[in-house]
Amino acid sequence: MIKCIIFDCDGTLVDSEYLCNLGLEIKLKEYAVTQSAEQLMILYKGMKLAYVLDCLQEAHQISFKDDFIPTYRAIVENLFEQSLTPCEGVFDLLSRIKLPVCVASNGPKDKMLKALQLTHLSSFFKNNLYSAYDINSWKPDPGLFLYAAKKMGFKPEQCLVIEDTLVGIEAAKAGGIRAVLYDPHELHKETLHKNTSEQLTIKHMKELEVLLLAD
Repeated sequence: MIKCIIFDCDGTLVDSEYLCNLGLEIKLKEYAVTQSAEQLMILYKGMKLAYVLDCLQEAHQISFKDDFIPTYRAIVENLFEQSLTPCEGVFDLLSRIKLPVCVASNGPKDKMLKALQLTHLSSFFKNNLYSAYDINSWKPDPGLFLYAAKKMGFKPEQCLVIEDTLVGIEAAKAGGIRAVLYDPHELHKETLHKNTSEQLTIKHMKELEVLLLAD
């Protein structure tokens, strides 16, 4: 029986994946790199920022300046303030479910908190925000989800992870935690079709309510 829900943040609770990659697109133009936000999302969705930057530097034979990450994050923060919205159905879902909930993200805690505040979701989670930066463990390593479950006071098998990336799903499964893939635009449909193992997938948060009631 599910006793706790662990949500990813970007792309699961808040519609931020495009904005984060748009910020990267803008920043990369300073280095004469013209990859679009859409292309970057396909290549690096859900991955650790440091890994993404290493890949970009190698692929384009460039070297980022020391201020790349802070200036990139400043661009993203500005985009968030202008355009960030909660994912469709999230507010209603959180308003109705009675189970303990938390957030476990590969992103820094201050970015996570700002995103939840801007979208009026922060009150649902209070201080139950867990960042990979706090424990030095990033998805697809299961450490972050296991840490979140422990901090919430539950065993892995008592938790359910909601993720929008296959990297996050891999992390949950590696930790022995059940996982649901939130894929509203069916971005992962082709990949899942090629995979022999089944993955529970939803396109709208209202489907999660049905799953929880059936558990």
